[in-house]
Amino acid sequence: MAKVNVEQIMQSTKLLARCLYSRELSDLSPQELHDVVSRAVMGGISENWQKSMQAHEHTRRACYLSAEFLVGRAIYNNLMCLGLTDEVDKLLSESGISISTFEDIEDAALGNGGLGRLAACFLDSAATHNLPLDGYGIRYRFGLFKQTIEEGFQREKLDDWSRFGDPWSVRREDLAVTVRFGRWDKTHIVRAVPYDMPIIGYGTSNIGTLRLWQAEPMTEMDLDKFNEGKYTEAVSEKTAAEDISGVLYPNDETRQGRVLRLKQQYFFCSASLQDMLRAYKAAHGSDLSRLPELLTVQLNDTHPVICVPELVRLLTAQEGMSMDDSIAIALRCFNYTNHTVLPEALEKWDWDFIGEVIPDCAAIILELDRRMRADLASRGVAREIIDRMAIVQTGWEGVEIKTRLHMANLAVYCSTYVNGVAALHTEILKESVLADWYKVFPERFQNKTNGITQRRWLGLCNPQLSALITELLGSDKWLTDLSQLKGLAKFVDDKAVLDRFMQVKQTRREALAAYILKHDGITIDPNTIFDIQIKRLHEYKRQLLNALSILGMYFMIKDGELTDMRPTTFIFGAKAASSYRRAKGIIKLINAIAELVENDPVVSKYIKVVFVSNYNVSYAEQLVAAADISEQISTAGQEASGTGNMKLMLNGAVTLGTYDGANIEIVQEAGEENNYIFGARVEDVNAARAGGYNPEAIYSSDALIRRVLDALTDGTLSDGGTGYFAELKDTLLHSGAYPYADNFFLLLDYRPYMEARLRLNRDFGDKYAFARKCWLNIANAGWFSSDRTIAEYAKEIWNIQPVEV
Repeated sequence: MAKVNVEQIMQSTKLLARCLYSRELSDLSPQELHDVVSRAVMGGISENWQKSMQAHEHTRRACYLSAEFLVGRAIYNNLMCLGLTDEVDKLLSESGISISTFEDIEDAALGNGGLGRLAACFLDSAATHNLPLDGYGIRYRFGLFKQTIEEGFQREKLDDWSRFGDPWSVRREDLAVTVRFGRWDKTHIVRAVPYDMPIIGYGTSNIGTLRLWQAEPMTEMDLDKFNEGKYTEAVSEKTAAEDISGVLYPNDETRQGRVLRLKQQYFFCSASLQDMLRAYKAAHGSDLSRLPELLTVQLNDTHPVICVPELVRLLTAQEGMSMDDSIAIALRCFNYTNHTVLPEALEKWDWDFIGEVIPDCAAIILELDRRMRADLASRGVAREIIDRMAIVQTGWEGVEIKTRLHMANLAVYCSTYVNGVAALHTEILKESVLADWYKVFPERFQNKTNGITQRRWLGLCNPQLSALITELLGSDKWLTDLSQLKGLAKFVDDKAVLDRFMQVKQTRREALAAYILKHDGITIDPNTIFDIQIKRLHEYKRQLLNALSILGMYFMIKDGELTDMRPTTFIFGAKAASSYRRAKGIIKLINAIAELVENDPVVSKYIKVVFVSNYNVSYAEQLVAAADISEQISTAGQEASGTGNMKLMLNGAVTLGTYDGANIEIVQEAGEENNYIFGARVEDVNAARAGGYNPEAIYSSDALIRRVLDALTDGTLSDGGTGYFAELKDTLLHSGAYPYADNFFLLLDYRPYMEARLRLNRDFGDKYAFARKCWLNIANAGWFSSDRTIAEYAKEIWNIQPVEV
């Protein structure tokens, strides 16, 4: 384990309770207790952390830039990584306190979904395997939002996650930099102040750093204006600065919201690059020509891609280098991870915004575009294809001519390597989304299938299963080498082992039932099947298909068509973006179906529907450990990878899913016979669209589908007068919201999905056969460790080596 002075940390905890709160440990609130324990641990790791920073900065290092880092609650994970859980538990027990009191501590709200959770997993894996990788992002004051469910509707509230302090972060005033926005006549300068969060490796002295930037004003208040009674004007600079790091993903339906998003991206990119250049010069001297040899930067999606022109600007304007040399360096420093095939998620900025917010970068972007066009022309690329690949493009949009900056094109041209995040996703990038680029630069494209850290997503969240695995394997080496799980396969026909596994599942279902009752006030039966879909709310993820299928089962049970349904609790967890109307409508629909079922004395014996509120990392830890069924039902070709599917697989859930994202690799590893794959594949979806897919014909010819959709508008379900349900039905049957009706092919997959989930429900009746499927999923989950993924990045993209601390 890591070298820390356990006794010193225990003594510091007691001392801090007296110094900070003038009380003994037994008298502290959960938040105060969290504060003193966390501060004591921070003191105990400080020497290793400082040595790790030095080691990272004095070798070739990688920096991971992401708009999100969904780190979750830190204390349990950090204690586990340091081997301190038992010691802290003992210390607290001596004061009559349970270590479970830390469950009252809120998650750090610094991300939304898989993008941010992946980034957190990568930092964890790199730290554990001694790789010099550090993260950079934004320290959002309020994160995304705190979700409540009121009368079935999502309501958003500020998530002031740090209101009780943030003991796992260190403010680095000494490393603050300035970031400038706007033209010379309308300049707005803000301070970027870094807060460092330690990323503690498991069983090692290496500690990575997640450096998050907080935007602050140059001057807190204009005292002259304040004294003149102009109170709002007096703090306008402070407000404008703090807005930049206020919330994750501000609503971009307004021009102001879009401008703020661009400011956020430029803010953390400029600050991070300034910091990287400072660290480089401190460690390696002022010769920046070697920068690409000693620094590589991973751009996590398009949000940080403005780094490219900003690095050129910094090298020319602040370091005095020529434009040619600066561009040559920039083109060797960056790599780009694509996370989506959705056109709307491949950012395209209105050129007017670039001129308004970051005019100093505008000329550099145009120069990069000019050079890219000349480069492609010299390679024999046709003019019309070059125009399609251009970084800056001008064309008709409706009745207007618009000029836009295409961030994905900028990223691909200016990166050494470009990667997708699952085998299918990477092939789709090569064949369609980035096909023009792949034809010109095939050597740049790689696949790096996503992964998850088994330390949090099994070791921490499921101690009962972890203990069983360690006992059967004879060691806990699987915590740092998940391929060790292959050794579990030999127990697949051992009924005694399967009995113990099923008892673990029962224990975890009971724990989840208690958790949901505490957090949402909903009672569920732990003796039912737990069918779980937890992920960001988006139409392509098809929570709506799940809900409509449940409604179909409701009618089938009512009509006596479905008589052998095993009691099932269907659990949803998701947040809808505040401006995403249809996603909010789906949440309301799920809750309306839940109410319909609950009030039916017949159907409620077989079905329970639950939408948990404020789904986050801590909730996910409970859900993945208890799941029997993992719902991964996105439209084929739409989900880049998914990581929730991996977490659920690792904890022994079978996948009910489409042939999409990493589902494909899951069934390749664990066997399609041990999972439940259904529905149209990518080629089927493409053929259906090319053949004039007609969802209205399906609606007209299928009585169950017609009855289910009609229930949205015939008074069976109420949307509270919002019009949500009629809009959802219309989207499935008519074009308008999208160019095509039923854009995500719910009706095409409805019957295959229903058949697969009912077959699964029947299969659950053979408890040993079903447990065998679950067990083989666990035994074959080793490929999906982020340790494997990060090792591939380190070797094949970053070319970094482990450090000694």
